[in-house]
Amino acid sequence: MRKGQNPAKFINQVAKPENVTVAVLNYIPFVSGFYEKMPEVLKLCLNSIWDNTDVPYDLMVFDNGSCQEVKDFLVQAQDQGKIQYLILSEKNLGKGGAWNIIFDAAPGEIIAYTDNDAYFYPGWLSKSLQILEAYPRAGMVTSRPFRTKEELYTKTIEWAETNPEVTFEKGRFLPWEIYRDFAMSLGTSEEQAREWFETGVGDIRLTYQGVCAFVGASHWQFVSRKSILKEFLPFDMTRPMGQVRMLDERINQSGYLRLMTSEPLAQNMSNEPKLQPDAIKNLETGGLSFKKRVANTPLIKNTLLAVYNQIFKLYYG
Repeated sequence: MRKGQNPAKFINQVAKPENVTVAVLNYIPFVSGFYEKMPEVLKLCLNSIWDNTDVPYDLMVFDNGSCQEVKDFLVQAQDQGKIQYLILSEKNLGKGGAWNIIFDAAPGEIIAYTDNDAYFYPGWLSKSLQILEAYPRAGMVTSRPFRTKEELYTKTIEWAETNPEVTFEKGRFLPWEIYRDFAMSLGTSEEQAREWFETGVGDIRLTYQGVCAFVGASHWQFVSRKSILKEFLPFDMTRPMGQVRMLDERINQSGYLRLMTSEPLAQNMSNEPKLQPDAIKNLETGGLSFKKRVANTPLIKNTLLAVYNQIFKLYYG
């Protein structure tokens, strides 16, 4: 039962959301095995957003059924005013299920989406927004250049080749070091990365209204307009992962441009990649001990990983 008048009636104004919502999707079901370092990676991701985002934004974190330790950290960060919108899902809804909620619930007109293992450098958001606002029908802008599959940016090529105001260049513009760092962050060996670098189709660079962008983008990190992303809802994915390229395909099929910044302003932190010194010091790995060298022999490693996989499926499958 209430007594008197609701104090909220005497509030003359309410907070308004920022135009940009930076949205992070997080999933850390336990802190061991594959996920042993993920809490540290998540903190690096969030710290890089807090430290290096140069335009006003609200931070939204969607937690996809993580363990209590991780949830406690996120709640504490929200209590400290570092996270404006925190959604804690009891269950893992998969990436598609999380996207359905994030893309619909984000209050900003622009959504800067990222997985929880991306690291951002100064200027990442302002330079991504510059491309988004300069190029007509820009559907996705990823904050670093790398090479993506040609079939995922056919509509971007069609637009560029038929627009006389666009400077269209094709060649090898991406330095080897930048290509290598990203390729190896995905688990590719340096030898394989070198082969792909030297035999691939190269890079496509556009300049429109004085703004340079590489052709391509990716679902792991991108900036887009909420109105565009909502066109593709809902995502009905039958597996938690493995079908995430669906967004890349739909963006292209609908005639939207898929673009990237011309400099590396974000990095994937999978597989202990090369980061700037301030980030590297937080990911100390050291040399392999005798125990780890033994554990990495093919027979032992494959056997243990097979057992680990069965345990994971038993508890989280």
